[in-house]
Amino acid sequence: MSNKDMNQTPDADEVREEFWESIADSPFVMIALDSGHGHAIPMRAQLDKDANSSIWFYTSRDNRLAKGGPAMMQFVAKGHDLFACVSGTLTEETSEARKDKHWSKAVEAWYEQGRQDPSLLMLRLDLRDAEIWEADPGVVGMFKMMTGITMNGDEMGDHARVAL
Repeated sequence: MSNKDMNQTPDADEVREEFWESIADSPFVMIALDSGHGHAIPMRAQLDKDANSSIWFYTSRDNRLAKGGPAMMQFVAKGHDLFACVSGTLTEETSEARKDKHWSKAVEAWYEQGRQDPSLLMLRLDLRDAEIWEADPGVVGMFKMMTGITMNGDEMGDHARVAL
């Protein structure tokens, strides 16, 4: 995959847009705090199309992510044609309006007392940057993969480092 400098190619904007479309289609991610040695855990991202520099997560106050801090989020698109590693900072979301905006029956099912559950915690991941890979080998790449011919990295798709 070709390596592109952060925000210096027109493709970086396209890759960033593809990331947001893919995560909206399948908002399930793995996330871990940078500190400590805890494994990443699956979370469902709450997206806001008007706030493309943050992602929200409902969790509980006893979750290992609850303390917040620098974090890494991993994402793989449904079709395995886009992969992303996103860095940012997790903090508690204190806006009641934001909590209400993303509240749903699917979220409520996780909390015994619903929206008023004392264990309920909403975290906001303020996004810093990401490395995003699009897997699109094209005709030549597919031929090489099928025949075992050595592939060059840029024949597999695009790779961009982007600010979010």
